[in-house]
Formats: sequence, structure tokens, C-alpha cells
Amino acid sequence: MRGFSHRIKANHMKQTAIFVPFFLVMLLTLVVWFYMYAKRIPFLQKSKTNLNRLTPAELARISPPSVANPSDNLKNLLELPTLFYGVVLYLFVTTGVDRGYWVAAWIFAVFRIFHSAVHCTVNIVIVRFWLYFISTLALWFMLIRAAVGALGTG
Repeated sequence: MRGFSHRIKANHMKQTAIFVPFFLVMLLTLVVWFYMYAKRIPFLQKSKTNLNRLTPAELARISPPSVANPSDNLKNLLELPTLFYGVVLYLFVTTGVDRGYWVAAWIFAVFRIFHSAVHCTVNIVIVRFWLYFISTLALWFMLIRAAVGALGTG
């Protein structure tokens, strides 16, 4: 019965509302991808390195932070956000989107944007850490709540 009433409450919110922060994180990934190449290509053009022999390890070694940080951030955007995408799709399919999930999704998206902005520019590690931490707490809230809801109504 609890699961059924949870579904009724969830249906009061438009289920597709959660796709705004979902696609915002995807758009962020695209923006960081372009930014990474905007920094990397001019660096490589100016370098005296033989690009045909350049390994990923060598590129990482010779890249200054202004070139390496966007690349590192892009890699980061392909890690935990994949869990975010999965839980959002699960919530949509099960019509489980409610205000709590919606707010947490926005917190995740906004703090990931701030995290990327700091990581790709000034890279103040303690600021970056707290932005990452807050976004990840929102994600863990979503994941744990969805798992408990799914396993508790079986």
C-alpha cells in the first residue's frame, strides 16, 4: 500500500520535469568537451612534439594545468553522472519522479556545473572538493532513496 500511495503522490509532478537537469548535465559534458579541445589543439599546434608518437601519458606529462584540467574534468563527467542518468531514467520509467528527486537532480546538475567551471579555470581544489561533495550527496540521496523504494515495495 505504501508503494501505491507513493506512486500517486509522484504522479502529481510532471514526470518529464526531471529531464531538464538530466539534459543540462549532458550539455555540460558537451561544453567541457569543446572547451577541452579549444585548449588542447592550440597547445599541441605550438608544441614541438611529434604528434604521431604522442602517447596519452606523454600528453598528460607535457600539458600545463590549463590544458590538462578540462581533460580531467571531461573524464570526471563520464564517471558519477552515469549513475545520475541511470537513476533519472529509472525514476521516469517507474513514474517515481517527485519534488524530492527533482530538487536533488537540480542540486546535482547545478553543483556539477560549478564544479566544472572551477576545475576548468581557477582550479581551487578545496572549492572544487565541496562542489563535488554537495553534488554527490544529492546523487547518493537519489540512488539510495530509489533503491530503498524499489526493494521495499517488492
